[in-house]
Amino acid sequence: MGGRAATVDGWEDPRRSHRLTPVTDPSPSAPTHTRISPLDPWPDTVVWHPVSRRLVVVELIRLGLTLLFWLVAILVADRFGWPFTGPALALLAVFAVLRGITVVRAVFAWGYAERERDLLVRHGLLIRRLSIVPYARMQFVDVTAGPLERVFNLATVQLHTAAAASDARIPGLPPEEATRLRDRLAALGENLGEGL
Repeated sequence: MGGRAATVDGWEDPRRSHRLTPVTDPSPSAPTHTRISPLDPWPDTVVWHPVSRRLVVVELIRLGLTLLFWLVAILVADRFGWPFTGPALALLAVFAVLRGITVVRAVFAWGYAERERDLLVRHGLLIRRLSIVPYARMQFVDVTAGPLERVFNLATVQLHTAAAASDARIPGLPPEEATRLRDRLAALGENLGEGL
């Protein structure tokens, strides 16, 4: 690449260096790269693909089942004379509203971008995370779908690398997109892995 390391968010590509070194002064003729910001660390120099919005419904149903469990527990405790039923129900209602908003925004935060030699996966609200998974380091790719996901025709792609900490997943994909992504990542991982 002309003697210059490829960068993501103004940092050297981790595939080419074991340490993250900031790029301080790119030349005016060089392509610009998005700087890392504590508020928005995700690069806008790539095309991000969102997950399906049907994942919002799946996550809200999961939240509803959890809330139902706690509601039943509070009502059972009330039957046995527990004196804090009112405050507990109010707290549960506040938690339900806040958690519901968080779930919706968290789904909108998920995204992935396919590049020539690696895959970017972003997610998170308070703690935003950007995972860079080199194709050559992938060991295998799983496609899974739980009962609730199958009802809404969704699947999750799970990427496995040699380092467990670098594993990434992409939930809320239509099955045909999950299959396409799995096959493409497996093929790229095999082709690029041969050169290592």
